[in-house]
Amino acid sequence: MPIYKVSFVIVGGDYPGTIVNLSRPPEVGEKVKLGAQVYRVVEVLNLIPPRGDFHYIHATCRPLQPDEVGNLNN
Repeated sequence: MPIYKVSFVIVGGDYPGTIVNLSRPPEVGEKVKLGAQVYRVVEVLNLIPPRGDFHYIHATCRPLQPDEVGNLNN
């Protein structure tokens, strides 16, 4: 089973980024919850070619406004 090591970088403001292990890669437009804040993924890039079962991904996100949060599935 592949493991996606995702580096989440947040644009705008003083939001800390993070590195998370996921079972699938993030997708552009997807909402993600990191800590107490919810973000929208705006860019996804492969950092380097996969090594075995490990995939290294960079995801750029932007913070959502409270009225945008809604359901995390869209």
